[in-house]
Amino acid sequence: MARVLSGIQPTGDTHLGNYLGALRNWVEFQDEHDAFYCVVDLHAFTVEHNPEELRTKTLQMAQILVAAGIDPDRSTLFVQSHVPEHAELCWILNCVATMGELNRMTQFKEKSEGKDSVSVGLFDYPVLQAADILIYDADLVPVGEDQRQHLELTRDIAQRFNNRFGDTFAVPEAAIPKVGAKIYDLQEPTKKMSKSADSPQGTVLVLESPEVIERKIKRAVTDTGTEVRYDREAKPGVSNLLTILAIATGRSPDEVAAGYSQYGPLKADAAAALVEFLRPLRERFAELAEDPGETAAILKRGAEKAQGVAGVTLARAKEAIGLLPRA
Repeated sequence: MARVLSGIQPTGDTHLGNYLGALRNWVEFQDEHDAFYCVVDLHAFTVEHNPEELRTKTLQMAQILVAAGIDPDRSTLFVQSHVPEHAELCWILNCVATMGELNRMTQFKEKSEGKDSVSVGLFDYPVLQAADILIYDADLVPVGEDQRQHLELTRDIAQRFNNRFGDTFAVPEAAIPKVGAKIYDLQEPTKKMSKSADSPQGTVLVLESPEVIERKIKRAVTDTGTEVRYDREAKPGVSNLLTILAIATGRSPDEVAAGYSQYGPLKADAAAALVEFLRPLRERFAELAEDPGETAAILKRGAEKAQGVAGVTLARAKEAIGLLPRA
């Protein structure tokens, strides 16, 4: 099977858009691929952070992944920092990557804009991301448009290393996830739902209580007029609610729209359906949260398996670049 690799930072709170846009695709990938999934905690402190919160969020993110359907018996699930080969390979790749390449990274420009000083880690984290991928000989990497530039950098680094030092790394391809419906902010339905705290009432978190989810859906912004139809341009608010109800009930937005003539019943049904749709995830997460030892054991097994693969790749890279083996 082709090997697929993806990672997620343990920052912010996982919302409905994250779940539908990324995590459900991860669950599907594990059926037909050798899937490696990691919580990339080393990436999380490229900006200021709270150490205790990082530890808590790292464990929580792993629990969300399992609750969402990542099966530790079918996938390798681990925490990035539990496999030190990532950081060691990053240094080797730093000596292959160039300043010019990193200066062109759009995300660095966006995250550093207007700041007098930023960390070297924020500048360099695309190289660590390359190490995350190359250390596992990943064939496929699911990427959205925001990460496509980083995957191209990874490919360039791998090819340059192979050209200089011999065939060492697999050159990964982008895995284009199955197109899923985009979920938009409930208060600003022309913008995608985001982890940002700028619009807490517009973002549905997967671990929120049914009461909070219901309240947010019922307070969602709709549109002028009273007609219920799916039209992203003319009626973004109603279309967003129709999309949510459609996903939660396994139908198309147009099929859903045919059953409504008023916004009120649409909101009530969307709220109820979404609560039920997320219930299995919330319940499984609650079980895992009650017994953190179960998650720790899953991550330990995953790290051991991941390190077995990573160690072979790192040894190959060290030999290729000319490092003296330890006796």
